[in-house]
Amino acid sequence: MLEGFQNAARIPELRRRLIFTLAMLAVYRLGVAIPTPGIDRQALAAFFEKVEGTIFGLFNLFSGGALEQFSVFSLGIMPYISASIILQLLTVVFPYLERLSKEGEVGRRKITQYTRYGTVALSIVQGLMIAVGLEGTRGPGGEAIVLQPGWHFRLMTMITLTSGTAFIMWLGEQITERGIGNGISLIIFAGIVARLPSAVTATMQFVREGEMGILVLLFILVFVAVVVGLIIFMERGQRRIPVQYAKRVVGRKMYGGQTSHLPLKINTSGVIPPIFASSILIFPATVAQFVQYPWAQTVAAYLGPGRWLHDVLYVGFIIFFCYFYTAVVFNPVDVAENMKKFGGYIPGIRPGQKTADFIDRVLSRVTLGGAVYLSAVALLPTILIRQFNVPFFFGGTALLIVVGVALDTVAQVETHMISRNYEGFMKRGRLRGRRG
Repeated sequence: MLEGFQNAARIPELRRRLIFTLAMLAVYRLGVAIPTPGIDRQALAAFFEKVEGTIFGLFNLFSGGALEQFSVFSLGIMPYISASIILQLLTVVFPYLERLSKEGEVGRRKITQYTRYGTVALSIVQGLMIAVGLEGTRGPGGEAIVLQPGWHFRLMTMITLTSGTAFIMWLGEQITERGIGNGISLIIFAGIVARLPSAVTATMQFVREGEMGILVLLFILVFVAVVVGLIIFMERGQRRIPVQYAKRVVGRKMYGGQTSHLPLKINTSGVIPPIFASSILIFPATVAQFVQYPWAQTVAAYLGPGRWLHDVLYVGFIIFFCYFYTAVVFNPVDVAENMKKFGGYIPGIRPGQKTADFIDRVLSRVTLGGAVYLSAVALLPTILIRQFNVPFFFGGTALLIVVGVALDTVAQVETHMISRNYEGFMKRGRLRGRRG
């Protein structure tokens, strides 16, 4: 592993890409510390301590703590992710977008352009809603969070937050093109990992004060290591369906005749299901912060973290979104038609609809395993926190993102190294990205 890092530093182009990526991430973290004008930051910090288990806490996690400080990057990259997901869902509905998705590089650029427009539109709406919401929100002591409310504050906040999101989107695209790739994922990764030093310091403080035993700390460390190993194993796991290509003669040359395979990943949907499930379940708690009705408070209490109803619904939503998102991004009919077009077939299965049905059946079984795995990783850390009553930095969703992005980044760097005849990070075997 250490030799792999040394080899990476010896390649001038890869070294430049790594330095550029680190510089862009440093710019992002610098922007997180720049506050938006017109806010009482102390009152806002007290408010966020009160709403840790709501949708604001989830947005704060993905923005790397920017929302808690109400910086110019408060919206983070979430509007871009939302716009990308909406475009993917609309691809199934609108034939025009479906044709674009099949037109190669030209279609991809057009969809990327629509995603940018959608990101700006969502940022404008979310920025205005946050500004209006903060005007009517007060801290725990009754102090006003907005110093001078009014339309001047709303417009200034909307423009500032939208510009911040557009700049983050540009940073992500620059990292993808001129850095080591996975720009948007690396920005989310940096935002989550940036909170690790303070979490480690707080944990050590608990140990020194006797609120957490050494054995409990060791158990948590072992548990984290086991979960990380499970995530790596499952993210690289795939079900390979053998594919045989028939021989055909074109002119004087013979094509085909080779054996290949169709890889079906265990976790095709990535971290989208836990994010969607968390957003739906914490929505009642968010509404309850602003709607002071007994029924709203009761619903929020029953759906709060730590309740059995919350855990059951959480697992149910994860399983549902695993199947739903997999159906959106993977179409067995298109795969079967492409195989038939190029003379490929699965041994023992007739080409065409029979092949599509077989792939769909195998994919359904594989997705069930992936859904169970995602549910376990997303829920077990929460159970651990509740059982031992100790603060724990990495929740299940954050751990999935951190490990998954780390695997993808290492795979990207290893690809650059191998293409220039250098050893990769691992001498035995190669790392495969989640999309590989």
